[in-house]
Amino acid sequence: DGQPVPWASSMLGTESMRSVVSLRHRLSIPRSFVRQQVRCCSAATPTTQTVKQMASNGDLAAEVEALRKQVAALETNIKQKEAQLNTVWPYSRSYGRTSIKTVLGADDGGKSMIGKSLRVGGWVKTGREAGAGAFAFLEVNDGSCFESIQVMVTKEVAEAVGGLRKIVPSGTSVLVEGELAATPEGTKQAVELKATSIAHIGECDAGTYPMAKKKTSYEFLREKMHLRPRTNTIGAVARIRNALAFATHSFFQQNGFLYVHTPIITASDCEGAGEMFQVTTLMSKAEQAAGAAPAVSEAELASLRARASEQGEKVKAAKAAAAADKGNAELAAASKAAIDSLMKIKDELAKAEEAARVVGGLRRTPEGKIDYKDDFFGRPAFLTVSGQLQGEFYACALSNIYTFGPTFRAEMSYTGRHLAEFWMIEPEIAFCDLKDDMQCAEDYVRFCCKFLLDNCRQDLEFVAKMIDSSAIERLEQVAHTPFKRVTYTEAIELLEKAVAGGKKFEYPVSWGIDLATEHERFLTEDIFKQPVIVYNYPKDIKAFYMKLNEDGKTVAAMDVLVPKVGELIGGSQREDRYDVLKQRIEAQGMDIAPYEPYLDIRKYGSVPHSGFGLGFERLILFATGLENIREVIPFPRWPGNAQC
Repeated sequence: DGQPVPWASSMLGTESMRSVVSLRHRLSIPRSFVRQQVRCCSAATPTTQTVKQMASNGDLAAEVEALRKQVAALETNIKQKEAQLNTVWPYSRSYGRTSIKTVLGADDGGKSMIGKSLRVGGWVKTGREAGAGAFAFLEVNDGSCFESIQVMVTKEVAEAVGGLRKIVPSGTSVLVEGELAATPEGTKQAVELKATSIAHIGECDAGTYPMAKKKTSYEFLREKMHLRPRTNTIGAVARIRNALAFATHSFFQQNGFLYVHTPIITASDCEGAGEMFQVTTLMSKAEQAAGAAPAVSEAELASLRARASEQGEKVKAAKAAAAADKGNAELAAASKAAIDSLMKIKDELAKAEEAARVVGGLRRTPEGKIDYKDDFFGRPAFLTVSGQLQGEFYACALSNIYTFGPTFRAEMSYTGRHLAEFWMIEPEIAFCDLKDDMQCAEDYVRFCCKFLLDNCRQDLEFVAKMIDSSAIERLEQVAHTPFKRVTYTEAIELLEKAVAGGKKFEYPVSWGIDLATEHERFLTEDIFKQPVIVYNYPKDIKAFYMKLNEDGKTVAAMDVLVPKVGELIGGSQREDRYDVLKQRIEAQGMDIAPYEPYLDIRKYGSVPHSGFGLGFERLILFATGLENIREVIPFPRWPGNAQC
């Protein structure tokens, strides 16, 4: 479509791809805007002169990266200048509120705002009276950044809202107006707010407020999901999650992908595992019929069947008599009457049998299965386990797409690695083979790591201090280290060698196994000490849609393994041959009907294409080092739990 895609290089050829790359198009900004930014950022690093030298050397990729840095520097500078012009958050003008990030997130820590009158609003993290009750210090946080701003409130100012004791309890919400002042030398923050008035207070009963100042367990916080965002950990995770979501959209949008919304309700099982939540309106009918007597008893059915059988014998006799005396009109009429009577009994019996098949309010088929004709969709429907199949439909028309949305799996798992509801990122790319697919996955992960390091430093520093001391180091390593690539067979050989050398695994190692987390982490943490992409897996442990390799034993599948987590991404080149795909669906005993549209795109203009799926929560686990996946999604769902 006129836009070169980096992960189609093996299809286009390197020279062909370079010949059509346009700097301005790659940046997705007007030519005039590029020139203006180069002029405005002449003092930035790298300089405009450096960029020209790069261009003269033909290093277009470096030129693009250099200009991107200049654009980013200019945008940051503009935002800071705009913040200084008007500190009030645009959608809180009625309260005149300035976000704490605007103050503490400035390059100088807010020093340039000293002397300004501001209003900040948020929730008291900690509060304490000082000076024998003459004033109080509040640590106020509004969620815009990790840091809280210190607010000093005098006894006189607090009198208007009931005194200092009203505002110091943790959890109290306040909107405070005051003057930004410098703090004494050596203080953690450069500025503090000296309150002149309190415009709002939302009291908090310290005696019953469950979010105590002391550290509480994650299990306890899960019982208070509506309040746990106020804790440092969950607040930091929320901002990291937000940054990774933004990075995800930025990466794919910058690289020519279209964002496609795939359905949450589907009739197909993408993974073929059968662990799906069913969507139905039949249960309400079943509840209405609960306790009701059967519409037709077995005795009534037996009686109707006996009548039908008896009438059938009468019909035979009447037909025989009429056939023996064909000229007898009376016998012919009697035969017709007998047949009519039999048809009425059979019709009555059919209705009775249909009524008898309603068991517990649910209609059954003659085979005893649930009849979905009365259901909302007229067929079995489920919550999706993946948007991949629908994503492929759009990729086979629009070339490069990605989905980013919730998926569901009814897996009765209570481990810290599984959720019933989770988010998936699933790109699909036309004219893309497994090699291109692996490169796209690597570029995406490294982009996300760099984005976090550049934009969530305070939250990451908290994570490194309180959760996982290696978190920042791990992100740095992944962001700046190319991923290692090994085949599945090579990975198994390395693991077998480790076992021979004395390494013990809980799960035995042999060719054909599905690698367990312990195997994956050993490969990436002990053997290679860097992210690893394992590819060409045995076909029997992978999904039906993955392209069968020429050896007939393996498929063009890949998994991205990272330290701390193990598998982060699973992807493959999709099977684009109609006959092979159909055979694989049938071989797994799956009903072919729901997959007819999926087969159609192989029948009508099939194209080599690939894609991958990334569990968003696992990416956050990797970034934060948290052990339990329930801490990295706002409202976790697992067997027996669906709070809030």
